Amino acid sequence: MFIDTHAHLQDELLNDAQDVIQNAKNNNVQKIICSSYDLNSSIGAIKLSEKYDGVFATVGVHPENCEDYNDDVESELIKLCQNKKVIAIGEIGLDYHYSKQNKELQQKVFERQILLAEKVGLPVVIHTRDAMGDTLDIVRKYKSHFKKGGVFHCFHGSKEVLDEICGLGFYVSYGGAITFKNANSLREIVYATPLDRILTETDCPYMSPEPLRGTSNQPKNIPIIAQKISEIKNIPISELEKIMEINTKKIYNI
Repeated sequence: MFIDTHAHLQDELLNDAQDVIQNAKNNNVQKIICSSYDLNSSIGAIKLSEKYDGVFATVGVHPENCEDYNDDVESELIKLCQNKKVIAIGEIGLDYHYSKQNKELQQKVFERQILLAEKVGLPVVIHTRDAMGDTLDIVRKYKSHFKKGGVFHCFHGSKEVLDEICGLGFYVSYGGAITFKNANSLREIVYATPLDRILTETDCPYMSPEPLRGTSNQPKNIPIIAQKISEIKNIPISELEKIMEINTKKIYNI
């Protein structure tokens, strides 16, 4: 089976989660991890995970929502982690794409959620955009605190960064961007990624793969992404499917 390790099923752009989940299963995507970006989306992800078999939830506050993070939110996140369908803290990290005015706050919130993950005994899902240097600095600083490991989602780093984070025990997840016509450098990174570190994601409803760009992305598109990885790595997709299932189960215990 295929697994979508990063989707936003609670996003309003996906009108009917039931249809989206069924479409995924019809395409052999049997498990979906619903990733969150604030407290409300965390609650929404858990509700979906409780309603549908094969759906799991992560809880956390995205760097773009760092202003909303406080002690009360953290306490609520800890409570949510008691739910057996919650498998990670995320997505958390740094994002300087739109603004660098709150860099220090983003870093503080990222650090607090790393410690939260350690406290509740869960892996982390790391988001980093236009902020890889600072992200790595924090990961290095807290490397002993990632007791359950983690994933760099929608990875776009260099070969040097890839080597470092894989050496630290992290997994990397690839999505529709690896199919884009102008993504040759990213495909080189996919080629360099150890097979035992690769995961697949859609980041739906965003980042639809070719030839579906411009449409709302769905977990059913995971086989398209997996096919591209199999071509890049020059291994049968059936073999890759088994490897990624093993990888996902190892990091997320599902």
